[in-house]
Amino acid sequence: MAPSILWFRRDLRLGDHPALHEAIRRSGGEGVVPLFVVDETFLGPSGPTRVEFLIGCLEALSESMGVPLTLRSGDPATVVPALAKEIGARSVLVTGDFAPEGLARDARVASALQDQGAELISMSSPYAVEPGTVRSEKDLPLKVFSAYRRRWEVRGPHVVLGVPDVKWLEAPSDTEYEVMRRLGGTRRPLLFGDLPDGPPATLPQPGENAALAILEEFIDDRVDDYGEGRDILERNGTSGLGPYLRFGCIHPRTVLAASQGAGGGRATFRSEICWREFYADVLFTAPHSVRDALQPQMAGLEWDGGERAEERFRCWARGETGIPLVDAAMRQLLKEGTMHNRARMVSASFLIKHLHLDWRWGARWFMWRLVDGDLASNQQGWQWTAGTGTDAAPFHRIFNPVAQAQRFDPNGAYIHRYVEELAGIPAPDVLQPGGGVGLLHQSSYPAPLVDLKAEREEALRRYAAARDAYRATTT
Repeated sequence: MAPSILWFRRDLRLGDHPALHEAIRRSGGEGVVPLFVVDETFLGPSGPTRVEFLIGCLEALSESMGVPLTLRSGDPATVVPALAKEIGARSVLVTGDFAPEGLARDARVASALQDQGAELISMSSPYAVEPGTVRSEKDLPLKVFSAYRRRWEVRGPHVVLGVPDVKWLEAPSDTEYEVMRRLGGTRRPLLFGDLPDGPPATLPQPGENAALAILEEFIDDRVDDYGEGRDILERNGTSGLGPYLRFGCIHPRTVLAASQGAGGGRATFRSEICWREFYADVLFTAPHSVRDALQPQMAGLEWDGGERAEERFRCWARGETGIPLVDAAMRQLLKEGTMHNRARMVSASFLIKHLHLDWRWGARWFMWRLVDGDLASNQQGWQWTAGTGTDAAPFHRIFNPVAQAQRFDPNGAYIHRYVEELAGIPAPDVLQPGGGVGLLHQSSYPAPLVDLKAEREEALRRYAAARDAYRATTT
């Protein structure tokens, strides 16, 4: 027998880890080397927020194991086979990656390992149901969430594995965490201009133990009210598990097992886990949707461009649009590296359908700033809002940020928390464009960038034009 390697990626935990169990079995008692590859290809597009949280999760993982992770820097197709040869390993275990670049990377690593008589073995995935396995009766990918969910639900219940006894082996590292900080964010879009780069002063507590504690607290205190509570902006009604699911500090099997039971809140919460898995499935079956419209009839949608459009984008990103709910959302993102889900939809809709800016601009900014930035969820969520993706009714879903504030932040508490210039202005004035600032309210808060009603009509015109142009080419 020979030692094996467990190559950690989006599975930074010890509990419910099928690849870890298989690594132990294949080592035959010789031990397991824990490896993390510092890969600029994946760190380059990651903003400082996500990189800093990732480092915290890696440090927490090392502490849980009782040995330091082996950190190696470079192309995994070179790094992983080199370590395997160095320690005489014949098996490298991973949790499957289903994103386009991850699949290509793993194919290269597998080929390089095979050339030296070793193998890359993929176990499970970051999802309760692997992307590509939920299909229609005609064995086709599903593009409608309700149909996907019906088939996804019958795949459970899911077995949750415990933490095994592991003989961890140490191998020398050739890099350190500070290198990750330098490599992170090297592929910064020019579009961002002078937008702030640094991570928030405070990030969520990283690691598996933190994830399990947050899950327990959520199940005990908030899950049964989740159906309503998740939308109230001033309330802590969401789970807060996004960053931990993103990096695999906790697996969705564990989350689903904990949230079983009757009640509308629990069902709604499980539905949100299903959305995450649906978006991963869509990306796996339609990898072009990372950058291109999923719906071909929307590929010709007209976007604004040029210096004026780019400056409007930066006003949006800084939270200086003059629309209080949108600005509160964007400032929360800058301050905390996260954003309430209802606010994400409203701010994304404003960028696309009131400023008429390309959804890919917003998607890049979110991936840069969000601590829970997940490629599949981010890109498909933006496409849903843009009406270019899985949304079945894109034309008329244009979120009115004033109406959304009136419904989900009626007291202006969320706006007051993040937009300091409006601190003394009460609801309902603070919910209005410009924050109700007029002759009676002296404030540095900006005037609205656009007229909401006029730009809504312009968005509908553009969507109709894209639809009609597509129909003319297909008839």
